[in-house]
Amino acid sequence: MTVKRRQAFGLPVLDQALGGGLLPGTLTVVAGATGVGKTQLGLTWAAQGRRDPAESCRGIVCDLASRGDSQNHAAYAQRLDDWILTEHPNTGPHDPALDPLEYPFEFQRPLGDWFRPFHHAGKRVTRRDLEADAWHEWKVDLARTLRRAAAWHYAWFVRGVRRVVFDGVEPTDRFADSIQFELFEYLYHQVLRREADWLAREVFRERFRSVADQVAHSDHRYRHDEIGCLYLYTTPQVMLDDLVTAPISEGDLFANANTIIFMGRTKLNNGYGRALHVAKHRGSVCDEGIKVYRIVESGLEFL
Repeated sequence: MTVKRRQAFGLPVLDQALGGGLLPGTLTVVAGATGVGKTQLGLTWAAQGRRDPAESCRGIVCDLASRGDSQNHAAYAQRLDDWILTEHPNTGPHDPALDPLEYPFEFQRPLGDWFRPFHHAGKRVTRRDLEADAWHEWKVDLARTLRRAAAWHYAWFVRGVRRVVFDGVEPTDRFADSIQFELFEYLYHQVLRREADWLAREVFRERFRSVADQVAHSDHRYRHDEIGCLYLYTTPQVMLDDLVTAPISEGDLFANANTIIFMGRTKLNNGYGRALHVAKHRGSVCDEGIKVYRIVESGLEFL
């Protein structure tokens, strides 16, 4: 029997509950209210990539927030793993000198492990909060962003990255009404889950023939089913019990995820604390117990 490779968090209690860690090539959703430690958990998992012999490098962060860095990624990353997150330099007005499409295989060039496509927008991102003209402007902006985002991910994958964290998506009643979720859906299905050769064709398009030899080079090939994806989702439910008992609708983000981890508040003997629960972990053994933790300088500490 073949032992499946795992992508661990480096947190023994959680990794043991997951049978060793997350399964590469799958989607994991970490869901919970603001302030329960989702971003810190996501960055801990991404940072653990550099300690995995099969990866030897940290993951990348795709931050879809449009109104500032509310998740505090840079400060968390530095505190948790002495990780200096570097923002991708080409998320503002297009600059060919900083475009990964122009130098995907020149590894010495700056690329930035923190991609913030909507950072400069500073506006709402759901259809119900926008007038028709504003929604149309978002759709036009999204079309410009897709190729740049795909190129950035591809450039990191050929460099060896195998972990991607998505954060910053604002809560919405309908995923179909969210520009942020539309970008995530495209990147997950058309970039992360696409074979390397086919993704390169999509990224380079009319330039593909000029870079075909480099795309085919053994140093630049990778298996898309080795790439793990962690999606951090903010919920209206604060209490862990409410998250666990909430129904999962067919076709939504949770139904399509391989693994679901709920994080929320829970009642303890002396008041309230934080706890998590692995609600779903398809294709693996899974400990369904409630794991109580607290947040300390080094991140999550299980009690």
